[in-house]
Amino acid sequence: MSYTNHKTVGSALLGLSLSLISSYGLAQDAARPELSGIWTNQSLTGMTRPNGVEDLVVSQEVAAQIAAGTPIAGIAPGDFDENAPINEETGAPPEGSFDFGLRGYNSFWTDPGSSLAMVKGEFRTSYIVDPPNGRVPRREVTTGDYQRVGFGSRYLTGVGGNSGPEDIPLAERCLIGFGNTAGPGMMSTLYNSTYQFVQTEDYVMINVEMVHDTRIIPTFASAEEARANHRPNVIKPWLGDSTGWYEDGTLIVETININPKQMEQSSVPITGDGKITERFSRHSDGEIFYQFIVDDPNLYIQPWTAELSFHATDGPIYEYACHEGNYAMVGILAGARRVEAEEAAASR
Repeated sequence: MSYTNHKTVGSALLGLSLSLISSYGLAQDAARPELSGIWTNQSLTGMTRPNGVEDLVVSQEVAAQIAAGTPIAGIAPGDFDENAPINEETGAPPEGSFDFGLRGYNSFWTDPGSSLAMVKGEFRTSYIVDPPNGRVPRREVTTGDYQRVGFGSRYLTGVGGNSGPEDIPLAERCLIGFGNTAGPGMMSTLYNSTYQFVQTEDYVMINVEMVHDTRIIPTFASAEEARANHRPNVIKPWLGDSTGWYEDGTLIVETININPKQMEQSSVPITGDGKITERFSRHSDGEIFYQFIVDDPNLYIQPWTAELSFHATDGPIYEYACHEGNYAMVGILAGARRVEAEEAAASR
């Protein structure tokens, strides 16, 4: 290959790289928004509206008051002890201290942001905008193919089943991130709320900093073509079967057939009959407006809608090393095998 060709290829690769990582000031196509870039949805806003708060949109002063009183990982703000004593030999809080053995994380590791979600210039008190009361319109579950598994007690105490790896929550096994960071219904969590969007002619890729979950969404010319290209119903992948299309300056993504194991632990659950529809549009050079609609008559009285925004950030996307050097699983399973051996010996 000649020098000229090398230079041409190099320029093309540089241009492609810049188009993938830069989103500031780009002209927007009326039919197709430019989404490529690095973004964050970090905020202290939750899915549902806090008790005693009626308004979806509040002033900056009220938003600051709500944020100051928002629990983080179930711990009230005043209960965080950033000056907790440290054991000089181990580098950990001493056994029995408030910050040891009573939660999954001490305050050093949490980074959920310091303010409520800013959406189109407004402070929002909940992601849910419909129903207007900011509550999930749940119905009594009558379907037999849905189970809800809660790990709240295990998170605080560490006590739970340990006979096999399947007894451990998906996030603890590093199979997918916790808190619905990758969705569908992508929301911020305790930390690592950064995303990289890469948009090509035929796909949109969303790389999630939390556990490096990655969504690869094929895009088509119309809703009809996108729906016709869903996979067979027997295939139920992590993060679901997503296909997308562009419409009036919005990327629309429809997801069905999410893995049932994921749904057992999801904050946006649906059954095999349900679907989640996401909409991505550019509100400004530095903001992607994001909406998702959850539709499943088996679980909900009506379809419900949540909104939030992704804001431009310089990043970077950090490596999420989850199980590397983690010996906990070996210890958990070894403990179970010892209990089994002791029970077998006692029964002889």
